[in-house]
Amino acid sequence: MTYRITYAPPADDTLAKMGNAPAFRDAMAATVGRDPYGHGSTAVRGERDRREATVLGVIVLYYVSGSVLTVTVVRLVAPL
Repeated sequence: MTYRITYAPPADDTLAKMGNAPAFRDAMAATVGRDPYGHGSTAVRGERDRREATVLGVIVLYYVSGSVLTVTVVRLVAPL
């Protein structure tokens, strides 16, 4: 099962500034997009569908919507 990955405006703005954006999108699809509850992700504040993971050195905060198979990335914290 593959999840569609969408980016909220703040995350999309950060992604646009990243030099490795294509590689990051590919890594997101290969990891979080295939298993949003795996790949070393952790629940945030005890909410199962509110997750945090690190992908290619970028901290990713996202929400999982299992009913529509969508991951919404709300924040990216990229290394300087």
